[in-house]
Amino acid sequence: MRKFLILIVLQSLLISCSNLKQTAENKPTPSLKFIGSLEIPFNQTFQATKIGGLSGIDYDAKQDLYYLICDDRSVFNDSRFYTAKIRLVENKLENIHFQSVTTLKDEFAKSYGNWNTSPTTACDPEDLRYNPKTNSLVWTSEGARVVTAAKLILQNPSLNFMDLKGNFKFKAKLPANLAMQKEEKGPRNNGTLEGITFDIKYKNIYTNIEEPLFEDGDQANTSKGGLIRLYQFNAKTKKNTAQYAYKLEPIALETNPKGAFAVNGVSAIQYYGKNQLLVVERSYSTGTQACTIKVFLCDLKKATNVKNYGSLKNQHFELASKKLMLNMDDLGIFIDNIEGLTFGPKLANGHQSIIFISDNNFSEMQKTQVLVFELVK
Repeated sequence: MRKFLILIVLQSLLISCSNLKQTAENKPTPSLKFIGSLEIPFNQTFQATKIGGLSGIDYDAKQDLYYLICDDRSVFNDSRFYTAKIRLVENKLENIHFQSVTTLKDEFAKSYGNWNTSPTTACDPEDLRYNPKTNSLVWTSEGARVVTAAKLILQNPSLNFMDLKGNFKFKAKLPANLAMQKEEKGPRNNGTLEGITFDIKYKNIYTNIEEPLFEDGDQANTSKGGLIRLYQFNAKTKKNTAQYAYKLEPIALETNPKGAFAVNGVSAIQYYGKNQLLVVERSYSTGTQACTIKVFLCDLKKATNVKNYGSLKNQHFELASKKLMLNMDDLGIFIDNIEGLTFGPKLANGHQSIIFISDNNFSEMQKTQVLVFELVK
């Protein structure tokens, strides 16, 4: 009887803690098979611009053309995006050839300011997607939150729409919980809008914050992960229609020295199927040069819309489910700061390719990598 009562109590506890429940549908999980990679040299330039900081990638299948956004805050060159051809021959990654470079323009038709000299007019590009229905692009900027005794910079993140020449068209209206604040409320600096993706019909846009909002709880550490939000927008009205809670993994490795900088957050997302996203979690710890990159299949079907939840603390809701598809640590090769992914062309065997790209932060200590995988269902 005592065992039975204990079991009943445990079951009650599990039910009452439904806000921490993160399950997935009982379906076979697709996997990613590594095909190959290439590295863009640190000192490579294109049309008098420094290639680096590549933090987002998307593929236009009709033109066999890739769009790549650079997170240069107009420090090395004007904030910009590139187009490129990536050559796959018999399922082998041969090369990447840059085709054009385009400067991002603000609502005043001017290039964005230099973060070092004019931070309030700068942007922090993180991801972009091509919309073939409108022949235009959408991109995210993380904004900035710098609160020190000597400086106060509160720059909201943004979801921006532009034409193929980089000209500003309009912005989405962001929900109030994405506004930067002096108090510890809202987004953290360098932890806001990171990934972006359209659904298959280009009716909805999904984007994510990289780290938890202050009011939603602590950042990930080596023992537990934090809660972030995935945001859904109507592509036509540009309005936020839903928010979903997603639980991060713990930080993969301890830092060296102890107490140094470490982070785990969502660095990229890609629409996969109805209510499903591919989610890239990137973990970095000081003392280890490589990043731990995990790719999950996330399902929003049963997730609670937490759009009207002022905080995720002490609330009851259903998380977005997640299933691990790939831990890049298992590849046995060096993997850097993966920040972008896209479906590429079909491979010779008819299977879908997926391409990842890393952001070297314009550091000669890091690498700009292009990695190609085969999607195996």
